This record gives sequence, structure tokens and C-alpha cells, in this order.
Amino acid sequence: MNDYSVVPDRGVNGWIVKLQDVAPTETYTSRAEAIEEAERLAKENTPSRVLVYDSKLEIEEEKKF
Repeated sequence: MNDYSVVPDRGVNGWIVKLQDVAPTETYTSRAEAIEEAERLAKENTPSRVLVYDSKLEIEEEKKF
């Protein structure tokens, strides 16, 4: 199962989509845009899940595809 994480980028004040919490794919200016991209990637690579973190790096939401 692939894990896609949406986490805040502390240095740039954007949001990062990561695969397996290691390899960043892109940085996005809005959180909604980052979540949308992570969900698109997860749907293309099922089985997958998307983990959305808040600014305190705590899991706020989990979705499975």
C-alpha cells in the first residue's frame, strides 16, 4: 500500500505531498490543492491512503483508496 502524506512546509509556508513520507513530489501554496493532488495520486496507484497532517504535524484526516 502506498502512503501519500500532505504536510506543511515550514520554510516556504506551503504544503508538500510526500510518497511514503520520504520523497516529496511537489510543493503547493494551498492546503486544498495539495490534498487534491495527493488524492489524485492515490486513486491512480491503488491500494493507497492519504494522510493529511495539520500545522502541528498531527494526523488530521486519513482516506483510503
